[in-house]
Amino acid sequence: MEDPSGSGGWRFAQCFGDKGDVEDITEADIISTVEFDSTGNYLATGDKGGRVVLFERNEMKKGCEYKFYTEFQSHEPEFDYLKSLEIEEKINKIKWCKRQNSAHFLLSTNDKTIKLWKVFEKSLRVVSESNHFDGQQPIAAPASTSHLRLPRMTQQDNIIAAVPRKVYSNAHAYHIHSISVNSDQETYISADDLRINLWNLNTSDQSFNIVDIKPVNMEELTEVITATEFHPTQCNLFMYSSSKSNIKLADMRDSALCDRHAKCSFEEEEDPTTRSFFSEIISSISDVKFSHDGRYILSRDYLSLKIWDINMESKPVKTIPIHDHLRGKLCDLYENDCIFDKFECIWGGDDKHVLTGSYHNYFRIYDTDTMNDVVLQADKSAFKAKKIGGPLPGAKPGMKNGPRPGGLRDAMSMDTLDFNKKILHASWHPRENTIAIAATNNLFLYSAA
Repeated sequence: MEDPSGSGGWRFAQCFGDKGDVEDITEADIISTVEFDSTGNYLATGDKGGRVVLFERNEMKKGCEYKFYTEFQSHEPEFDYLKSLEIEEKINKIKWCKRQNSAHFLLSTNDKTIKLWKVFEKSLRVVSESNHFDGQQPIAAPASTSHLRLPRMTQQDNIIAAVPRKVYSNAHAYHIHSISVNSDQETYISADDLRINLWNLNTSDQSFNIVDIKPVNMEELTEVITATEFHPTQCNLFMYSSSKSNIKLADMRDSALCDRHAKCSFEEEEDPTTRSFFSEIISSISDVKFSHDGRYILSRDYLSLKIWDINMESKPVKTIPIHDHLRGKLCDLYENDCIFDKFECIWGGDDKHVLTGSYHNYFRIYDTDTMNDVVLQADKSAFKAKKIGGPLPGAKPGMKNGPRPGGLRDAMSMDTLDFNKKILHASWHPRENTIAIAATNNLFLYSAA
């Protein structure tokens, strides 16, 4: 079937947030993480101001549409007096726990403290009758004890409450960048640059250190942990990636400390002919994700996406170039610190597609079988196109999907890229082709049939 628009069937569906110019955005409003729950009926975002906003699927509408559910302040700015360090309120990660009852439970973390939030509907009750009031109407005080009556309560309203059930703190000396809930729904891991800790969700005052790569002498430090994730079905397996371009798969049954007992290490030999000053920076892995069936691993470094077979650690099954057009600009990107941007990568619900972001609010979706890709832009032009009922921007009529002249793919490699606009965070609906994209302070939703 030919795709005349070149958008792979993807269409802009919704946008939440202030649609003003980038220059007017306050830092606190920038979205720093986005995550669907396991059903896809709820969606959470966290921002640099420490707020968590939840969206609920709008069942009244056909198709996948969301509406605001609730918002709460998860973290506040703190100050570590011992180290004279300011601790930002920015939410680094949100992870949902599988729903057991009518309440939602989710973990959110900033650099130092992880919190387990319970979000539930609560009915507000007010006193409707008492000895001094009948509803709003004041009445005379009772003349004798026989006229005394018990106050009566009536339900006034339903509100959505968010309460922190557990606060897991003081377990990380460095900044927490990853959390991952285990498939047993009883434990989770949290990772900073040098250590990974294993927690029980019900115990907030102790955790077990399962990976520690801190050298005795910090001057000998050569690598840091960049991301970690539990296996989707086997509760004893987890993986972590490092700035040295490798991914280690560890089994907690083998040893209490998993850093020296990793099951296998996924690493590709570097080509010495392409080595440069920037090699180490651009080969650092910024994100790793297991496929839903646990058979494959998706990793993202600065220039590319890689897909690994869990049974073959010598080289990736596929390497997908993302930023080849930026190879000549690495010097400028180093100067403006963009070379240190940490792009996330995600699997589609069917494990047949992968998604990752780029600059100028572009993001790309790849079909892992055919390697055809779709380039989309989470930008104002998307909702302009929706208003007039036209195709998404950059789509050229009559062109097949896949490598083609023109369109957004060419625009991506232009010199006019805005490096302040970048798609770092995204989430894919677990059962449908719906994606949530964080673009600065806006949340974009796209759907495909």
